[in-house]
Formats: sequence, C-alpha cells, structure tokens
Amino acid sequence: MKVLLDTNIVVDVLQDREPMNLYGRMIFLAVAKKKINGYLTAKEIADIHFFARKQFKGQENVDAKARQVVAKMMTLFDIIDTTGKDCRQAMGFSNGDYEDAVMMASAERCQMDAIVTRNTKHFSLCNTPVYEPDEFVSQFLNE
Repeated sequence: MKVLLDTNIVVDVLQDREPMNLYGRMIFLAVAKKKINGYLTAKEIADIHFFARKQFKGQENVDAKARQVVAKMMTLFDIIDTTGKDCRQAMGFSNGDYEDAVMMASAERCQMDAIVTRNTKHFSLCNTPVYEPDEFVSQFLNE
C-alpha cells in the first residue's frame, strides 16, 4: 500500500506533539517494518527542514541538525516529485488550501493508495482516499 503522509503528521512525530503523535508514530513504525510504503513529496521535505530549523533555533549547528532530520526522513520515506503539471492542476481545485491541492495532484499522478492527514476537509475533492491518522491505523494497521 502506497501512503502519502501530510506534513502535519510528520511534524507531530518529530516535535513529539501529544496526543497527535501517537498514531503518527504507529504509521512511522509500519513504514519502517515495510508493512506499508510511506511517501512524502519533495516540497514536504523542504517544509520539514524549515520546521526542524525552527525547532532547533538557538542551538548550535541548527542547519546541520535540520539536515539530519531530513536525511532520516529520506531514509524512511520514499520521495515523490512535485511537477509543474501538479501545480497547474492544483489551481483548479477549490479546496481552500493550494498547498494541499498540490499534494492531492501529486498523489493522484503517483497513484497513491491513501493520504493521511489531520486536515481531511482540505482533501474533500481528492480522488485518492484520505484518512485521519487514527482512522488509517484502525483500518489498515490493526489487522
């Protein structure tokens, strides 16, 4: 199963945001154990680097630490590209969040089986099935 995780799920885990991180951790573990194939978009990788820099602000070697986080994410998850076609297609989605629309277009092009996000309302027009983290875990990981 090819599963695209939204940035909010990744950041929940990386920043240990309780209680949201619980199901995200279960999904990360399922990816690590190869029970599912986890994906992030190339744009998300840049966003994760941005959030990691914010998290390490005031510490030494902020960029190096942020790059370590990104390197770990690229080891665990496969990265799908975001194309100009995805960006143009996303302009036609009236979902209220262009960034999520780009993710929807990328997921559809790459034939993802699911998207996991805490913000399902922005994905209501998506042709790819969209799940909240707890919903995804209960349907696909607790078998």
